[in-house]
Amino acid sequence: MVEKSKMDEDREGKAVDPLHYHGMIVTLLYLTASRPDLQFAICMCARYQAWPTKKHVQAVKRIFRYLRRTVNRGLWYPKDSSVALTAFADADHAGFQDTCRSTSGSV
Repeated sequence: MVEKSKMDEDREGKAVDPLHYHGMIVTLLYLTASRPDLQFAICMCARYQAWPTKKHVQAVKRIFRYLRRTVNRGLWYPKDSSVALTAFADADHAGFQDTCRSTSGSV
């Protein structure tokens, strides 16, 4: 997503093909199983599949550029490791501009 900006419906923006946008979102959602760092940004973009605009496509393309730059990075957990994993969750109460609903994420 664009830094320091919040996603919104962008009713004045130029509409794009919803099927193409949906295809990009589905591809990214598949990756969240192995790349949980992407989950929040992808889910924010997925909210606008019904009426995507050029602004939303730009945000999705930014995620793809991030993937291209970080393709060789990741977390590795060897079988014999005694590493204790800890999970964190966060919520943004009423932070979604369009409906004032809460946004949550987990890592």
